[in-house]
Amino acid sequence: MERKFDNRRGYYQKKKNAPVSARPAETEEENGGELLLEGRHAVREALRAGRSINRLYYADGELDGSARELLTLAREARVVTAAVSRARLDDMSQTHHHQGFIAVAAPFAYTELSDLIESAGDSGLLVVLDGVSDVHNLGSIIRTAVCAGADGLIIPKHRAAAVNAAVVRTSAGAAEYLPVARVTNLSRALEVLKEAGYWINGAAMDGQSMYDADLRGKTVLVIGSEGEGLSRLVRETCDRVVSIPQTGTIDSLNASVAAAVLLYEAYRQRR
Repeated sequence: MERKFDNRRGYYQKKKNAPVSARPAETEEENGGELLLEGRHAVREALRAGRSINRLYYADGELDGSARELLTLAREARVVTAAVSRARLDDMSQTHHHQGFIAVAAPFAYTELSDLIESAGDSGLLVVLDGVSDVHNLGSIIRTAVCAGADGLIIPKHRAAAVNAAVVRTSAGAAEYLPVARVTNLSRALEVLKEAGYWINGAAMDGQSMYDADLRGKTVLVIGSEGEGLSRLVRETCDRVVSIPQTGTIDSLNASVAAAVLLYEAYRQRR
């Protein structure tokens, strides 16, 4: 069905992001089992958001001001804490940047696509990642999405990064505040979003300038993979392709940087 562009769409009303509660959606971690939350920012935001934490390990004898604050938050949340050696934390760590704190939590709770659409409302801003495989890019995109007022993120289940310990740490705890849906078929998910009234904007260097694109109303920003960009099927599903104006000899931006620039252009337009 042909889709015609309509300029007459309402402006976005910025709302404060609220902590994301666990939902009866997919909760398996990439490798199964529990999720380790590493670093003070990740642990602090998990405690503030009310995430279910089974146990909090901290480096014995290294309790400065921020460390005592974390332990206070943990005890208020009735989380079991244990002082261990830094060597043991090093052995447990998956990121090697635990900063003296590792929390053992339930796996990250993904949300259903239908719930994400419903919670985003009438002028939602969603980000879709088409095969982004670097966990640091994923974590950075999540952090920027929260800061720019996005309503949610959609990632594929296969051949892409999942939300793991490194992602949570890179997001500096922002993963606790952004609903993330994980889908089997990304092109089909985009079709569902179209049916819900969203305009799908794929990011590529040969598209129209982002300054000429209306990014208000129900908007989806699709960011391609680090090496290949948008896949053919995903690109064909997009309503339009938008580009980030640039000069110089480099012809592309890092996926997380491109996502940040587009998110803040959408933020600018919606104010």
